[in-house]
Amino acid sequence: MTAWAAGRGHSIAKGTSRDIRVANRFEVMRVVIAQSPVSRRRIATETGLSIATVGTVVGELLAAGLLLEVGFEDSAGRPRALMAVDHAGGVLLGVDVAETYVRVDLFDAALTFLDGVEEALSPDENRPGQVVGHIVSGVRTVLDRAGVPERRVLGAGITVPGQVDHRGGVSVFAPNWDWHDIPLGRLLAERLGVPAHLDNPLRAAIVAELWFGAGRRREDVVVLNLGTGVGAGLAFRGTLYRGATNSAGEWGHTTLVLDGRPCHCGGRGCVEAYVGAPGIVQHLRELDPDSPMLHVNDQTATIDALTRGIEAGDPIAQKVVAETARYLGAAVANLINLLNPEAIVLSSWVATRLGEPLLAEVQAVVARHALGRPFLATEIVRSTLPGDSVSLGAATLALERFLSDIAGR
Repeated sequence: MTAWAAGRGHSIAKGTSRDIRVANRFEVMRVVIAQSPVSRRRIATETGLSIATVGTVVGELLAAGLLLEVGFEDSAGRPRALMAVDHAGGVLLGVDVAETYVRVDLFDAALTFLDGVEEALSPDENRPGQVVGHIVSGVRTVLDRAGVPERRVLGAGITVPGQVDHRGGVSVFAPNWDWHDIPLGRLLAERLGVPAHLDNPLRAAIVAELWFGAGRRREDVVVLNLGTGVGAGLAFRGTLYRGATNSAGEWGHTTLVLDGRPCHCGGRGCVEAYVGAPGIVQHLRELDPDSPMLHVNDQTATIDALTRGIEAGDPIAQKVVAETARYLGAAVANLINLLNPEAIVLSSWVATRLGEPLLAEVQAVVARHALGRPFLATEIVRSTLPGDSVSLGAATLALERFLSDIAGR
């Protein structure tokens, strides 16, 4: 197995023979999804795995109902069987729980989007039971609309903001909701009825980029989630980096301004307080407290109004973007100097709405503050993944969990 193949896109530590077998399943599945229909020999070429290893893995995936043979291709010798994902082999759920909404998306086994629903969360809907209720409601809606019974669900990936114990299914700390040690996995198991994997949206975002986006064929990638909260998903040598307690990537709570704005985490001057959606709203309020773009207690409407203002050439909207980019660019430059990544990807709904104007301003600021050599090696881009990249990544995490457990099923 090549070093490149051994390190691509895995969220597990690889050291035991089981770890290697699971990593090989990830690699084979990624290639089949990307190039379906594809021969075993082509899979071996793409992954660097031996033909014998590919044959073993393909056999496991056929037996699990994830793949099927769809014909043959001509070759110099005997015809080669072609593998494809069995689109009827099961479905996956990706659930993106944010401070202002719950998004539930349904995918087939190839992670092709089938259906989705989004339910708004009002500011006072932040108790665990309320959030779980929206998750269950969204799951029921998409499964009912698609006519999919629960038994066909291979797994549900569910992400919640803050620090998460993904093995124990516990929301350890969600500062924007004042959650502490909430047994969310148990609450979901009591009401959901499908296998669930709880994680943090930063992990989901980086996994989505590794499988389908800017992280493909790259080793060192950072995905910045820019929403109500702010954080960084990290991948080193093609592998999702979690840290010692699954808390890596809390870049939003690194200090940007000494004794600066208060942050929900209890600190002051955090990155999130300046580049998260509430921080952007605060920029607008400070520049023009009477702005018609300012929607009190509705950050989404304010960001949407700023987007329209930028498109119309409104000078206040342009100043808000410039001020946001000044702080964001400085924080990104720090990441480049510290981590020396190949790519930094701006993701989530704020990055999507503010779009190219924000990206261009950030690139200009980073160029002034980052060290020259690492800056030149880093591509700063917006995510090009369709739909909700966090729900896609959450479903991908659920697929990874299913692939990890094939031998025991």
